[in-house]
Amino acid sequence: MNKPLSNAAVGADKPVLTIENLSVRLAGSNPARHVVQNVGFDIKPGETLCVVGESGSGKSVSALSVMGLLPKDGLVASSGRILVEGEDVLAASPQRLRALRATRMAMIFQEPMTALNPVVTVGRQIDEVLCIHTGLSSAERREKVLEMLDSVHLPNVKRIYNAYPHELSGGQRQRIVISIALILKPKLLIADEPTTALDVTTQKQILLLIRELQEQLNTAVMFITHDFGVVAEIADRIVVMNQGRVVEIGQRADILARPTQAYTRMLVSSVPSLIPVKRQAHQGEIVLDISKLNKVYTKRRLLGQNNTVAAAQDVELSVRRGEIVGVVGESGSGKSTVARCVVRLIEASSGAVRIGGTDITQAAKSDLRSLRQRIQIVFQDPYRSLNPRMRVGDSIIEGLVNYGTPRERALEKARELLRVVRLDADALQRYPHQFSGGQRQRICIARALALEPDILVADEAVSALDVSVQAQVLSLLDDIRESTGIAVLFITHDLRVAAQICNTIVVMQKGRVVESGPAEEVLTAPQQDYTRALIDAAPGREWDFQNFRPVRGKEVNLSAAMLSASGTI
Repeated sequence: MNKPLSNAAVGADKPVLTIENLSVRLAGSNPARHVVQNVGFDIKPGETLCVVGESGSGKSVSALSVMGLLPKDGLVASSGRILVEGEDVLAASPQRLRALRATRMAMIFQEPMTALNPVVTVGRQIDEVLCIHTGLSSAERREKVLEMLDSVHLPNVKRIYNAYPHELSGGQRQRIVISIALILKPKLLIADEPTTALDVTTQKQILLLIRELQEQLNTAVMFITHDFGVVAEIADRIVVMNQGRVVEIGQRADILARPTQAYTRMLVSSVPSLIPVKRQAHQGEIVLDISKLNKVYTKRRLLGQNNTVAAAQDVELSVRRGEIVGVVGESGSGKSTVARCVVRLIEASSGAVRIGGTDITQAAKSDLRSLRQRIQIVFQDPYRSLNPRMRVGDSIIEGLVNYGTPRERALEKARELLRVVRLDADALQRYPHQFSGGQRQRICIARALALEPDILVADEAVSALDVSVQAQVLSLLDDIRESTGIAVLFITHDLRVAAQICNTIVVMQKGRVVESGPAEEVLTAPQQDYTRALIDAAPGREWDFQNFRPVRGKEVNLSAAMLSASGTI
């Protein structure tokens, strides 16, 4: 999807959003400790401004300031102005802010599970926006919600309307959050990592949807992301932030091809390539063997026939010692279901999952303790997998202490792991809510590595990380694999990541394995139409980020690129 500069050419139009010298400090800090300092930029009607930077750079804090959602006891906007269509939201009353939200400005949040109410159906949650801001009847509101659900490409919208958040996949939940933000067609849309948890095909649909809204209403979009593939597709201009400050602003082509700051060059060059790394096939022992795995969910009804959904069907794959096997596919393809069956967080309906020859599906619960020391998992959503009442240090050392490591030795190992994932040692004394999404994911990775497992199941383990930290974590996993022989089952929707780290790729669709083989074969010469569709949907294929230049032609010919990289042509 190669986006021309949409309606941004109307440069004479007044900006929808203007931020002037915004500074945000920690509440109660003396002397003042700023997390955002002297930030300034504007967004014109129809323009997409992408804000990029590493975790903790101030991207999300700037966005929350615009929406008036800074935590009152945590952060305070100490100076500057934020004008939305000329109105200063920093000076607006709480009542006025509530009136502005959803009608003139709206926000898509990064983590849909924390943005949605778990005990209210998603249809009612979208309907709530219409109840507050419109005088439509109940029937009119329902029809409008169903139309919105259909426009974000959700299947069987009447069923989705009555579903609860936990009954939907991560990608489907994010589309619900997008529906809540877009249903009143605001003039300013702030999107905070809205496609992080989405597979490439769904991501493409969402980006097209946002662009369609721009074309209809001349909407200004502030798009916060760490995915430079997405930036290359949608940005009119780019703002680069680092440590709470703006370090560079420019047009998309200038930032991607001619960055002036060393920090910007580091970010752009850290984007992984779609050209797979050539890796030798592993011939070691099989440490994880999945055979004819099936998982069927049954929704029981008091009256009528029960509904069944086959989340995994006859899945077969194996992982050898020292091998990284990537499982890719769209949201709802069964990737995470397989991961949870492997660590027996859910019970398989049938089939076998053998760890070192032991079938974990048949093991007694009393035997799971020793097996789980050998296999660890990193979940997709770090906020849900960390106990909000436990300090980070206690979360990391919990497994070590449970298996007999003295507390002081466990804490020393936790400090070392935090250094590896590029967090300060003082993070041990803080709580999960005090970190950004990317920082929380790094904490989860450190916790999983603490027990030095034989098998690591990484369920979208780097999806929430910015490109520079992502590169470090991938390098870390590869180094650990090389030095310890750990086997990794790597579940991802990011084909760039899979190309750089995986020896073998398994492609899943609707619960079934449709293609598998060495990564370079699957990505350069796919045999199935579905695999080709996934590759074609990968964002930013027309940019060579490592060399700061566009790729000749509209699409990357991976086969030719592989041969060129190896010196064959």
